This record gives sequence, C-alpha cells and structure tokens, in this order.
Amino acid sequence: MPTMGGRQSSRMQSDVWLTPPAILAALGEFDLDPCAAPDPRPWPTATRHYALPQDGLSLPWEGRVWCNPPYSRQAVRWLRRLAEHGTGTALIFARTETNWFIETVWEQATAALFLHGRVNFHRQDGSRAEWNGGAPSALIAYGIRDAEVLRTCGLAGTYMSGWVTSVSPAPRLTAA
Repeated sequence: MPTMGGRQSSRMQSDVWLTPPAILAALGEFDLDPCAAPDPRPWPTATRHYALPQDGLSLPWEGRVWCNPPYSRQAVRWLRRLAEHGTGTALIFARTETNWFIETVWEQATAALFLHGRVNFHRQDGSRAEWNGGAPSALIAYGIRDAEVLRTCGLAGTYMSGWVTSVSPAPRLTAA
C-alpha cells in the first residue's frame, strides 16, 4: 500500500502531501480522515485519523469523512469507499476524462468545486511546497450537507451539482 496523506510531485522526494490548512478551515470540521498523513502531523484534518500502518480502507468509517487520497492509481479505491459511505469530501486532481473520475464523481458524487488555480500542498513538517501540485484540483462532495458546504465555503472555484450524466459507448478520441 502506498504512503497515505496526499499528493506526489515529480519535483519532490516524498509522497506525503498535506492539504493546505486554509482549505480545511473553509470546509469545517470532519469526523474522520481515513488516509491521514502519519504522525507527527502539523495540523489535524479530522477529529480521528487513520494513518499507516493502519489500513483506512478496511477500518470502519463514521460521520463526515475528509479524504485526500494517495496520489496513485489507488485513489479510485478511496473514492469508491467515500461514495459508498455517502458523507464527506475528497480533494483530488480534476482528471475529468478518466474512467475513475467518470465512475466515482460524475456517476456518484453530489457536487464538485473545481478550484481556481493550482493547489500548493504542504510537506509533512507543515512547510508549504514551493511548487504547486502540477494539475488542477477539485473538491468532491458526497451527500447534501457536504455539497452545501462546498457551495458556501468561499474558496475560489467553480461549483457544480445536479448534473445529468449519460455515458456514451462511442469509441474514445485519439490524438492525430
């Protein structure tokens, strides 16, 4: 299992990338972070944390969940679990064209806030990384309460909810 707690950057040598405290403050309190950075963490992301060596995917989830999943192909597993849980918010890269985004966001999420600009994550010691995450990010809400929090949180972004999805069986576009 990859290290939990955030994002990976090709410019850095760690895969522990913490959510900026301003994002967490805007979203309010969470009951559980099942993929938290290991201790010591410079600020809490929730009242309760699961971190390696704990397996947050197999432990019980209760209440409002915060999820900044590992930056890897494993992220889809965390989003599936959050969708199944039905109450919480995830911070992910806005890879809107991918199969995992279609499955876990367009087909299951309640709302999304596509953040304007790129997020500068923080290192495990709390210092802000000098480089941004390298891709656009989105906050994904599961449940009416979390959707309303996204709508009113004051973070710069484009809010979407209530979309109608229809997945076409047409072949994928390819580069010329």
